[in-house]
Amino acid sequence: MAYSKELRDAMVAKMLPPNNQSISRISKQEGIPEATLRKWRDGARANGKAAPASNAGSDEWSTEDKFLIVIETAGLSETELAEYCRKKGLYAEQIELWKNACMQANGGVAQEASRLTKALKQKDKEVKLLEKELIRKEKALAETAALLILRKKANAIWGNLMDDEEE
Repeated sequence: MAYSKELRDAMVAKMLPPNNQSISRISKQEGIPEATLRKWRDGARANGKAAPASNAGSDEWSTEDKFLIVIETAGLSETELAEYCRKKGLYAEQIELWKNACMQANGGVAQEASRLTKALKQKDKEVKLLEKELIRKEKALAETAALLILRKKANAIWGNLMDDEEE
């Protein structure tokens, strides 16, 4: 069954704050399957609307929903923010806390990435040094093996001349 865009938007609005009506309740009232309502809500979320995935209070929303609210309100003036908060059933202080949490999370990620990059560079240096040492030791081993082979050949050709000199 095809539903009009106006009906879809109206149903999504019922799911969003401040209404926060449950999908099952809307489904019973409107006669629209729950799966269809979930699809519409998920579509709204995919388009950047803060549509909580549950009927939980705003403090229990997912970090994704809180982040979307922070993005939605980033360019609003104080008056517009107050109106937005009344419309969504939120407090400006909540949004400020969520904004700070987002900023701290991103700062922590950047610091951790920087620390990991430094550690990786250090490990790369250690690996290069170990590879150099391994190559040097392989060359020394190859040289020693060549000298032993030459000694055996010389002994085979001229006898144990080397052993006689040592004694």
